[in-house]
Amino acid sequence: MTGFLSRARWYWMLPVAAIAWELSTRQIDAVYFPPPSTIMVRLHEMWFSGPPTGLFLTDEAVADLVPSLARLFAGWALASLVGVAVGLAMGRSRALAALVEPLLHFGRSVPPSALLPVFLLLFKIGTEMQLASIVYGVVWPVLINSMDGGRTVDRQYVETGEVFKLSPATRLFRIILPAAAPKIFAGLRLSVSLALIMMVISELVGSSEGIGHRMLEAQSDFDIPAMWAGIVLLGVLGVLLNALFVAVERRFLRWHRSARRNEV
Repeated sequence: MTGFLSRARWYWMLPVAAIAWELSTRQIDAVYFPPPSTIMVRLHEMWFSGPPTGLFLTDEAVADLVPSLARLFAGWALASLVGVAVGLAMGRSRALAALVEPLLHFGRSVPPSALLPVFLLLFKIGTEMQLASIVYGVVWPVLINSMDGGRTVDRQYVETGEVFKLSPATRLFRIILPAAAPKIFAGLRLSVSLALIMMVISELVGSSEGIGHRMLEAQSDFDIPAMWAGIVLLGVLGVLLNALFVAVERRFLRWHRSARRNEV
């Protein structure tokens, strides 16, 4: 609670920045930088002016937000599963790490956006192409942090499990995963923001729906407030997703924080 309050005390800067933006843009009458009030009105019109029975979501919101969020969570979940599984396997096996690690560093060095033409050729325009883009862009931090977490498991814990003749599955879920969890969660937290970025990039290139596609249409129609409304919505989504993930992380790693406090 104290940590939240210490961070929240700086949130007063957000309304101050919004007021400064409002006054400056109205004074200079910038076409490409509409005032926040105009952006919020457009945001409300596009996505949140629906009936109360539908949670105030418009038909446009259902057509844009639902597919975008579904692809984001599906791509993130798939990348997380693959990253954790492969990363832990590499972290616990020196032979596998020596074989795969050069390919890993090569793959993560290639910008995901550079492979969009390849994904378009392989999957055409559609959900499969967008999911492939998200998974490729998201998997690397999860994989690398999981590999590092698997390597740093205290040897005494593993040897204790062997002494008590625990099965491989029990050692994995009772010893290795809990010990590697802090680093795994660090990779997962980085991957959430990357998933949001890759979702937008994939929709700008290969989609007929979604937030990114709506922003591209707004740009083509010279609807600058609508374009900025999409940017603001993405920023809000990023903040909410990060806050949700931090809450889940704190719940799952409560034991880790308690152990560190006891060590101090």
